[in-house]
Amino acid sequence: MAGNRAVASSQSQIVTDTMLDVLGSGGNAIDAAIAGNLVQAVVQQDMTNHTGTVTALVHDAKTGEVVELDSMGRIVAGLPPFAPIPSGKGLYSAVPGTPRAVTPGFMPGMKALYERFATLPWARLCESAVHWATEGHVVTSFEHLVIAQTVDFFLYTESGRKHFAPGGHLPQAGDRWASQELAETMRNLSAEGPDYFITGKWAQDFVTRGNDLGWAVRLEHLTDNPPRWKAGHRWEHNGDIVVQQSAPERQGVFCQIVLGILKELDITSVGHWSENPESLYYLAHALRRAGQETGLLNDPELFGDTTGPLTSPALIKGFADILRNARAKADLTEHVKLTRGGPAMAASGAAKQPAGSCELAIVDEQGNWVQMMNTLQSGGIPGEVVGGIPMVGSHWLNALYSPMEGWIAEGGQMRSVLSNTMVLRDRKPWLSLGSPGNVHCTVPQVLSNILDFGMDPYAADDAPRCLPYEEDHTISVESRVAPEVPVGLAKLGVLTNPLPEYDYHMGTYQMAWRTEDGSLSTCTGPRREGVAGGI
Repeated sequence: MAGNRAVASSQSQIVTDTMLDVLGSGGNAIDAAIAGNLVQAVVQQDMTNHTGTVTALVHDAKTGEVVELDSMGRIVAGLPPFAPIPSGKGLYSAVPGTPRAVTPGFMPGMKALYERFATLPWARLCESAVHWATEGHVVTSFEHLVIAQTVDFFLYTESGRKHFAPGGHLPQAGDRWASQELAETMRNLSAEGPDYFITGKWAQDFVTRGNDLGWAVRLEHLTDNPPRWKAGHRWEHNGDIVVQQSAPERQGVFCQIVLGILKELDITSVGHWSENPESLYYLAHALRRAGQETGLLNDPELFGDTTGPLTSPALIKGFADILRNARAKADLTEHVKLTRGGPAMAASGAAKQPAGSCELAIVDEQGNWVQMMNTLQSGGIPGEVVGGIPMVGSHWLNALYSPMEGWIAEGGQMRSVLSNTMVLRDRKPWLSLGSPGNVHCTVPQVLSNILDFGMDPYAADDAPRCLPYEEDHTISVESRVAPEVPVGLAKLGVLTNPLPEYDYHMGTYQMAWRTEDGSLSTCTGPRREGVAGGI
């Protein structure tokens, strides 16, 4: 989709229409992003909510700067993350891994964006959220699928059951799903501004609910650890400057390691991984190595900063040399057949994977550019619904390879693997991208498709993707690879696990880019329900 003035892309027709409406009525890209986030948490509650996480990369056309916003759920001094224990009323299970309650990051992030960059009145940016919460939106088949796969989490609480199973069952595909409680909250948000969620009545109700469950949260905790503005992690690849989230976020360092290894291996000469087994072998191993190494990347305000050592050219070259020398020299096909009990292409199907979040790409006619994410994870009281706002909390795994974790210390910032990415040429953005789904391993693949293999953005998103190399010498990959790929991998001692041809867990990208003639284009990928549009 091309547009001479402005473009926007999201995973919802309603969200994209909202953003284009704001752009068309004189708002800038940040205005559109705020309005899109607010309504997205109304109409895509399978993917996001108003208490989770917000991150963004923003290019300010006036200053020429690209800045990073980090507004994950917050860990604050004197308030350990909290998991409600079984009370005898069947509210929560006692299984390990229950998410913890932490203070929300979504609305503080909205406030930070609004105060720094927005131009339209706050109430104008809330109009779509108020409308769709009041009137209800039509549930799509994909939305119903994801809710059905994840709703058990909310069935442990009375408020969760009331919200997600009104009348005793989930909203079905084709139903119009409205919540008057959510609509009232959105009207109050419109009238009182983002502080309604931070210090106002909703925040007070949130604190009361937490206290009732045994969590010692106080109102002042919701402002104790505000969002952070940073410069972003920047690195060079083939003459372009890539900007992504900085430590403790892992994606920037992860991508720099992966693309650095692939460059050292001269991956473009080897061939694309959808057609060449050696290339897929190298890619999957590079993804695994990057995941292992970035486990040592933590909040530099609490730990030493490992960004520099992890991205040193000598280290990355060493990783590539190890992969090059570790390849099998003998044909291991018979070994794979004998030890794995099957052909080169296994028939086990897709493993359980995360459903994802919501990504937005917006560019206005002044050249302001926003690539941002909002998600249901990392904020609120797990399983509870306050004022029509469902909450998930933070997945507290405390492992080197954890997708989301933090350290209980004053000012501690949570670590995750998020996808906001901008690529600069001549110090200006020419491409931005991000996605829900398995972003830790799919962002470097899409980037390599564009920056190494020269694919246009949509083709780069459409191309088959894989998961990192697994400990049992298996590579899970979308089953659109060439027939010689699994055969060639078996010779290397690797079993191929076929994912669906288009696996929705593997992300579907929201992208915007400027073409050589200066016009703007945008797209969204084929794996979910995305809609891209332009003015």
